[in-house]
Amino acid sequence: MSVSVDGVPRYWFAVSTGRAGYGTPNGTYHPQRLETSWFSKLYYNSPMPHSIFFYGGYAIHGSYEINRLGGPASHGCIRLHPANAATLFALVKSEGMAATTIVVSGSNSALARNRPPSAQSYGGWTRPGYDNRYTPDYGPPGHRWLQEPSVFPYFNPY
Repeated sequence: MSVSVDGVPRYWFAVSTGRAGYGTPNGTYHPQRLETSWFSKLYYNSPMPHSIFFYGGYAIHGSYEINRLGGPASHGCIRLHPANAATLFALVKSEGMAATTIVVSGSNSALARNRPPSAQSYGGWTRPGYDNRYTPDYGPPGHRWLQEPSVFPYFNPY
């Protein structure tokens, strides 16, 4: 990501964009909303520090998965190192949302042609694919997931 102020390049940041099946929308935008601390309601309550929402639910935000920066990894958002996200957030806040233009360009068409991995069987267990890796409904045949007992309420807030 390149960041310019008054046409003068100021920052270069490594980013992650949408992985296969989850493209980042190309276009020219202005920030719609700024959120210092936000958690994705759609994707597992994932932290999105210093979010700059620019198109519906799409945002530029910090990510703690810094080892994935530099390649496609997100559900369509543009991810930055948390420190870089804080820097960009402060810049947008100081310059003003109306004075900020976001240009998203590029292509991941080669990645879009490849389908995300599907669930794979491994020793009686099913290893989930991308879309269901956080759901607790996989396991050996006949296995049932049970809710934790509430015997120790200070360990289980539910």
